[in-house]
Amino acid sequence: MQYDGKILFNQEIAPNIFKMKIKCVLVAQNAQVGQFVNVYPKNKALLLPRPISLCEFTHDTITLLYAVVGTGTNEFSTYTTADTIKISKTLGKGFVPPNVQTHVLVGGGIGIAPLLALAQELSKQDTKIIAVLGYNDYPYMVDEFKNICNEVYISTDKGNSGFIGNVLDLIKMQHITGDYLYACGPKPMLKSLSIYCIEKNIPIQVSMEERMGCGYGACVGCNCKVNNNNQKVCKDGPVFLGSEVNW
Repeated sequence: MQYDGKILFNQEIAPNIFKMKIKCVLVAQNAQVGQFVNVYPKNKALLLPRPISLCEFTHDTITLLYAVVGTGTNEFSTYTTADTIKISKTLGKGFVPPNVQTHVLVGGGIGIAPLLALAQELSKQDTKIIAVLGYNDYPYMVDEFKNICNEVYISTDKGNSGFIGNVLDLIKMQHITGDYLYACGPKPMLKSLSIYCIEKNIPIQVSMEERMGCGYGACVGCNCKVNNNNQKVCKDGPVFLGSEVNW
């Protein structure tokens, strides 16, 4: 089922990175941290919706962060407040944070999006939140994390800001640790973090980024191996225990 959302703003916050806020009570009221929505292009030649993680949400709005990487997301970038947009209900199984003292959130690129919603949820507890954010070149959404988290660390591949290198190297250099780790980003990053956490005996939840067809688990287009069993990222995930994924 598709729902009509009213676009409240759609702004480019970094080169080819857009932040879109949508008003849609029927979708927002059931949102959970780590979930995503399917966004449907108006161009009928584009058959598949685009799955985009929830970056923030309230009782009547959702905010999406997306990169312009193809025809569909390029269309989204042209939308204005005069437009409505077709979206699905919130989909997938999100993060389930345990009751621990220190949470470490590690995001790579556009993968920082669901971690902001997670940070906002964790901030309701008496707990320490550390964010480690990795970018290719230009950092974005940093202030939003700084407003919530106790500590924020930045890495960039090209050295435009912060530590030059990847997030795992930054974690090792700064001796960043916690009771629980959450990560979202490219698969190589998730794999290396999961292996590191297993070595350090730190539990980790990872939000997988896979190409999807339907978003409901019917097309079997986004399978991944978890505990040697096929799992659908859209339905059984996108969040899994990193120690259980067959990398």
